[in-house]
Amino acid sequence: MAVSTLDLPPEVFSAIRRAPEEFVREMRLAAAVKWYELGEISQGKAAEVAGVSRAEFIDALGRYRVSPFQYTGDDIARELGDA
Repeated sequence: MAVSTLDLPPEVFSAIRRAPEEFVREMRLAAAVKWYELGEISQGKAAEVAGVSRAEFIDALGRYRVSPFQYTGDDIARELGDA
């Protein structure tokens, strides 16, 4: 596993009321959710990035108000038109 270091001032953790370890977990999850929302990664890969199961990731999508489906209305209409 690759390791990255992120330097943040200590005040950040008190401002967001999170311990550093909890902040890192939440940051990984938030990044995975955003990349999934942008269509850059799959649900499975996003769950892996976040360090959670796919079911936990899908639950997190609901908390972040992101659809678990990567289809747009246009995508669905196009597929139905091709059927």
